[in-house]
Amino acid sequence: MKSFLKYLFATILGLFIFSVIWVALFFGIIGASMSGAKEVKISDNSVFELKLEGRLVERHKNDVISSFASEINSSVSEIALDDIMASIDKATDNDNIKGIYLHIGNFSASMASIQEIYNGLERFKKTGRFIVAYADAYGNGTYYLSSISDKVYMNPSGILALTGINISTVFFKDLLSKIGVEMQIFKVGTFKSAVEPFTQTSMSEENRLQLTTFINSIWTEITKTIARNRGISDTVVNMYADSGLFLDDAQTAVRHKLIDSLVYSSDMKEIIEKRVDKDYNTLTINDMKFVARNKEYSKNRIAIVYAVGEIDGSNKNDGIDSEDISEDLLDIADNDKIKAVVLRINSPGGSAYGSEQIWKAVSVVKSKKPIVVSMGDYAASGGYYIACNTDRIFAQPTTLTGSIGIFGIFPNIGGLTDKLGIKFDNVKTNKYSDFGATYRPMNTEERVILQRYINNGYELFTKRCAEGRDMNIDSLKAIAEGRIYSGTDAMRLGLVDEMGGLEEAIAFAAKKANISDYTLKYYPSVKSLIEQISDIFSTSVEERIVKSQLGENYRLFRTIQRAQTTTGIKAIMPYSITVK
Repeated sequence: MKSFLKYLFATILGLFIFSVIWVALFFGIIGASMSGAKEVKISDNSVFELKLEGRLVERHKNDVISSFASEINSSVSEIALDDIMASIDKATDNDNIKGIYLHIGNFSASMASIQEIYNGLERFKKTGRFIVAYADAYGNGTYYLSSISDKVYMNPSGILALTGINISTVFFKDLLSKIGVEMQIFKVGTFKSAVEPFTQTSMSEENRLQLTTFINSIWTEITKTIARNRGISDTVVNMYADSGLFLDDAQTAVRHKLIDSLVYSSDMKEIIEKRVDKDYNTLTINDMKFVARNKEYSKNRIAIVYAVGEIDGSNKNDGIDSEDISEDLLDIADNDKIKAVVLRINSPGGSAYGSEQIWKAVSVVKSKKPIVVSMGDYAASGGYYIACNTDRIFAQPTTLTGSIGIFGIFPNIGGLTDKLGIKFDNVKTNKYSDFGATYRPMNTEERVILQRYINNGYELFTKRCAEGRDMNIDSLKAIAEGRIYSGTDAMRLGLVDEMGGLEEAIAFAAKKANISDYTLKYYPSVKSLIEQISDIFSTSVEERIVKSQLGENYRLFRTIQRAQTTTGIKAIMPYSITVK
């Protein structure tokens, strides 16, 4: 009886706590949906303070779960690239904004997205207005971004961490051997290195070559841009990195002309006042969200379709659902109001089957209206598959693309089950009825069948790319083999058409559609309030809360998680590169 009462009390207490959380979340959603909806007017003599802090995501989602999770751990937050770019564009179009104060915090982003922001700031600067930057500490990416500023300031106790770029890969081969798990690998592509963590204890020479080439391309872009903006040689930047001066006294950065002055954040108000000659009004990114755009509504529409995350990955709330995006594309193809499409891809790939379905939908759109690709941080493997058959491909110089290859991973856990004393037996009607069973290794005939299937998938992938890019199939295969490329190298090889971001892709799509006025329509649409409430009960809640708690360590967690689920036929590349 006592145990029953304890159980009953615990159940009632659990339901009460859940109810409190539910009510808090519900009213938090209502409050978030109702707050700040009033349009913001920009008064004369305003300054836009662009504070970059948190983990950069591609698109603002009005995600109440992420907001709730960030409340649990306020040191971890997200900031959306589309919000940043829209805010910079509004500032550029409004003469009442006299300058931008670029305030750098603990900001985590990949280099291509940083370049997108850089390009927006560059457009603002061309109007003749000022940009000043301040940080307590700069990293490779944030200093590159800040170098566009008229003046770069840093805390007297700050750090300018120009250190160069490093890529680390986690290898699981020895661990798998110890527990008795064999990963049976099937692939096409000498450089298709996604399987290496399961088969090796270090990088292959081919993988080391492609990664070295890629990060050198990024670093060259960083150093040359910094050198040009600061009026110094790129050898100075490399000397600073190679000499370990990033941990020297902050005055060292001033002496090398990398920082203009050492000041405290509280001094920035006076510095900005001297540029605008009087008291000024400060606008934050949250204010800029509610500033109306100057463009008038047009019946002509350009669809911006976001393809972000893994294709048919385990978490559909944080990836690409091939069925959903294909359906959107087919609807767009039949919508006469939509004159052109920009497919914004930020994806390392994923399911080979899902990639083919999206390719087909893209082809249908292309037969009816212009479709242009804007590559973000990644558009590799399956991400390139869905890009290849479009009218034009734009990428940033540091976009990671290519990785044209396919692999399959099928675990054999027979060694583990033997260690545990678990035995299997079976009956079957046909020779291959137990094909793919995980409790035994594949036999020679099964391996031949599966490798043939992988080979066919690769032939289809390369055929799609060759036809889409109007290249000879042998020429395409010569640069395929699963090799990754920077946007710069990809353009040289014909895999990309132009350097540029989303802005340039939209402009090209409008020109291709022969329209000068247009309204942008975004896909997929932002989730409604009811859909967000429904999401509270989904399994994705746990992942988003874990992400908020782990912060940068989430990348390692995700690597291990992916290792557990990377089975089947994939067109994906395994790298997650963040420029510190």
